[in-house]
Amino acid sequence: MTQYTRLTYNGRRLWTSGGRRRAARGLQLAAEHVLAESKKEVPLDEGTLERSGTATVDEATLSGAVSYDTVYARRQHEELTWRHAPGRKAKYLEDPMNRERERVLQIIAAEIRRWLR
Repeated sequence: MTQYTRLTYNGRRLWTSGGRRRAARGLQLAAEHVLAESKKEVPLDEGTLERSGTATVDEATLSGAVSYDTVYARRQHEELTWRHAPGRKAKYLEDPMNRERERVLQIIAAEIRRWLR
């Protein structure tokens, strides 16, 4: 079954400074949502890895990132054979991002809708 979505784009209004701020705000909220979800799965290591998580947004390019900043963050994420405490696992960032994709889009869309009202 094919699913269709209709989108109406009001680009001139969105690209004003207020519209960009609202889009960036939605992106920040969405990135923070993914960060919060990923922290529920990040491997426990005295909390250092979990505390290193950040959500950042560049308003100029409307791009966002969720990242963890320890020397072993990437290895912990990619190593599927390592054992972790219950509920904690590898792919602690990738899985929540994929699982929360629809919610992320809803968060961003809600901020943009507020601006377009």
